[in-house]
Amino acid sequence: MRIILYLGKGGVGKTTISAATAVRSAAQGKRTLVVSTDLAHSLADCLNTPLKSEPKELAPNLWAQEVNVLDEMRHNWGKLQEKLSQVLRKRGVDLVMAEELALIPGMDEIVSLLNIYRNARDGNFEVVVIDAAPTGETVRLLSMPDAFQWYAGRITGLKLKSSTLSLARPFIKAFIPSGEVLDAVQLLSERVKGLREVLSNPDISSYRPVVNPERMVIKEALRAETYLALFGYPIDSVVCNRVIQPGNYTDQFMQDLYRNQEKLRLQIHNTFAPLPIWEAPYHSREIIGIPQLGELAQAIFGDVDPTQVFYRGTIQEVIRQGDTYVLRLPLPHVEMDKVVMTKKGDEMIIEIGNFKRDITLPAILANQEAKLARFVNKALEIHFTAPVEETEKSA
Repeated sequence: MRIILYLGKGGVGKTTISAATAVRSAAQGKRTLVVSTDLAHSLADCLNTPLKSEPKELAPNLWAQEVNVLDEMRHNWGKLQEKLSQVLRKRGVDLVMAEELALIPGMDEIVSLLNIYRNARDGNFEVVVIDAAPTGETVRLLSMPDAFQWYAGRITGLKLKSSTLSLARPFIKAFIPSGEVLDAVQLLSERVKGLREVLSNPDISSYRPVVNPERMVIKEALRAETYLALFGYPIDSVVCNRVIQPGNYTDQFMQDLYRNQEKLRLQIHNTFAPLPIWEAPYHSREIIGIPQLGELAQAIFGDVDPTQVFYRGTIQEVIRQGDTYVLRLPLPHVEMDKVVMTKKGDEMIIEIGNFKRDITLPAILANQEAKLARFVNKALEIHFTAPVEETEKSA
């Protein structure tokens, strides 16, 4: 099975690209499901047909669905939430507050992912294309398996099997959930663990940022790239959408628009290297319906199978070596020359000859100082250390 997730800033065209990829996949004879996790639910509009929370067959080998988070919450979490709420009410917690406290943080994201995985597995789909919510929500969605594992571990750790806590058992027992709740959380935790393994397996899952030739959109995509790398989610390509094609434009407005876009388009190719970049042309009309989506897929991918893995390897990683953090960037096609680094807050601009790349630093490096840059095994390694003032304070 292949899972392809398109993400990016709201309005960049993720839904259209996702639907076009699914249409092409189905046309190639693969049982394909395209599903939206975006609350806006524009996938139905793009496919020009109403959709429900269960997969609906639209064409040979093509199914689509829009996850109804509220229904999924009631179906998958309702009984467990009710039990936990009852336990809290018995301890004197207000009814409304008990219901709120019974919701595990991020449970809506968890049930969305579990729904997609369950339908993909039970429906024997070969390809699942996910039209994700805007970047911030998607990063939260993808971080939830890790956060839930931590949360579940803390809850199930209250089973009090340790002899050192035996004396406190009567006191603590009154405050912890019943064994039924603990067992249910444990079962859900095991399912989430399996889901996490699937989402981070590069042979199964691929993540593809969708960008437009716009500065704010590019910055948000770079931030998403950083967080995906930190969680170990494999990115295999980038789609640059709404690219104005070369032409003899006589109108000054169109000339300026094309010229500005062209600069940013080239920046996208340089910034996201070594990832492959696919380009979708700007259309004067909306792309609606399966025939038009098939034409768009042809314009983007040509005769290439869009479900294959386009890139394997780490885009960036952070390694700790004693008191130093090392940001490692594979740059196999860049020859070593003088490295110029400019750091502003959580952004770093790296220039090597004619090569230029903007990087959004993870929070752990934002307050550190870049001290050393060198090439090791076709990768640029940048060493970060705490500022001198902080080092002196800690000493």
